[in-house]
Amino acid sequence: MEKKLNILQDKIQQAKLGGGETRIEKQHQKGKLTARERIHFLMDDGSFEEIGMLVTHRSTDFGMEKQTFYGDGVITGYGTVNGRLVYVFAQDFTVFGGSLSETHAEKICKIMDLAMKVGAPLIGLNDSGGARIQEGVKSLGGYADIFYRNVLSSGVIPQISAIMGPCAGGAVYSPAMTDFTLMVESTSYMFVTGPNVVKTVTNEEVTAEELGGASAHSTKSGVTHLTAANDIDCIEKIKRLISFMPQNCEEKAPMIPYEIGDEKREQLKSIVPASANQPYDMREVIEGIMDEESFMEIHENYAENIVVGFARLAGRSVGLVANQPVSMAGVLDVNSSKKAARFVRFCDCFNIPLLVLVDVPGFLPGTDQEWNGIIVNGAKLLFAFSEATVPRVTLITRKAYGGAYDVMNSKHIGADLNFAWPSAEIAVMGAKGASEIIFRKEIKAADDPASKLLEKETEYAEKFANPYSATQRGFIDEVIQPEVSREKLIKAFAMLENKVEHLPKKKHSNIPL
Repeated sequence: MEKKLNILQDKIQQAKLGGGETRIEKQHQKGKLTARERIHFLMDDGSFEEIGMLVTHRSTDFGMEKQTFYGDGVITGYGTVNGRLVYVFAQDFTVFGGSLSETHAEKICKIMDLAMKVGAPLIGLNDSGGARIQEGVKSLGGYADIFYRNVLSSGVIPQISAIMGPCAGGAVYSPAMTDFTLMVESTSYMFVTGPNVVKTVTNEEVTAEELGGASAHSTKSGVTHLTAANDIDCIEKIKRLISFMPQNCEEKAPMIPYEIGDEKREQLKSIVPASANQPYDMREVIEGIMDEESFMEIHENYAENIVVGFARLAGRSVGLVANQPVSMAGVLDVNSSKKAARFVRFCDCFNIPLLVLVDVPGFLPGTDQEWNGIIVNGAKLLFAFSEATVPRVTLITRKAYGGAYDVMNSKHIGADLNFAWPSAEIAVMGAKGASEIIFRKEIKAADDPASKLLEKETEYAEKFANPYSATQRGFIDEVIQPEVSREKLIKAFAMLENKVEHLPKKKHSNIPL
């Protein structure tokens, strides 16, 4: 028996070495942790249970039978993160460059199936050179098996992808279908076709970093939601991210203990400027309303005219969507609409209540926006809010003009409670633009058109640029003083905690993609 135990121990030791000491050292020289080190820092101490440690590939072509490594380039298993069960796979770049083979894919699919059956989040740590070309279509089939499970799992369990090295070709589509993607600066990249193919086809000279690095995807494409300075930073962000999410779609949003005290926040009174054209940072409003230092922004550097993220309100996990006046005056455009719609749909999938802070002058005009589909992209946000059945509360801090008023979680599209500050302006458009249209003839006939315009602008503003017309019709439930906003919102979400709303029976909706 002792001999058999020694054989097992030798195999375990070989598996833990991955591709060997030399390749591990090369991984460290690139500023990257190994797959096992990443799992060690992600999971609670001693909680990780590995599945499939001694799996090897089955390929016999191109001399592959002479090169076998236990685990076959991916570590899979389960354990706890801050006491909560999660499933994880970590691709091991020291073994065949982390390339995906038939058995490598089978290991990932096995834990994806388990995560679905049990109802627990799935975390993928990607670091792979792509499909293992020696296996041909078998590796491609493995990718498709993973993609299929990504789709089946969508909206059932949270799926998080961390790109911690290369992720190219077909490999990119699995992270793209998960809920959140994180990338590590300088050491990770994602693209469908690499720099060499780009040069051959389009004659463009571009580096891997410029084409698909963390910066490119966090600012230009919006493919990645969060970036990290290094592997450890990435892992810490994953831990924080899942703290806002339930285990699955059947559970409510997490809550942490909180004792209600004096919830007035006097600083909220002085944030909105007297001039309607002067910008202010909506993050200051968020900080004044939400629990201290609880806000985690998502897509921070993409479509900065809208802010989305998670925070806590009296310990309750809440999803935030807020127009950002310091960026493009907070207008809605193609990218901000897509960004917010995606976030709203995630929160609705996982029972995370939505708080919407509104200061929006409308949709961005121009040929660029129209030709790039502002109509259909703006409709995505409208569709996402209208379909959401989680508790939904809106607070209008200043402007709510035109169709953007409707889209930003108005009462008309199903919001549960709608509040406004006294500074709110709810109208079809700004006073100046409206006056130029309504009183065009009077202004043109006046001796001093400029003075007449100002007079009519003031008249229009007094009548419509306030929250009271909407309040009289019940479109706004209450006009509140800024300093009591936190108190009102805590009570609102507590009241809505057991909200139940059912959509009409259907196979699924057809969101304007």
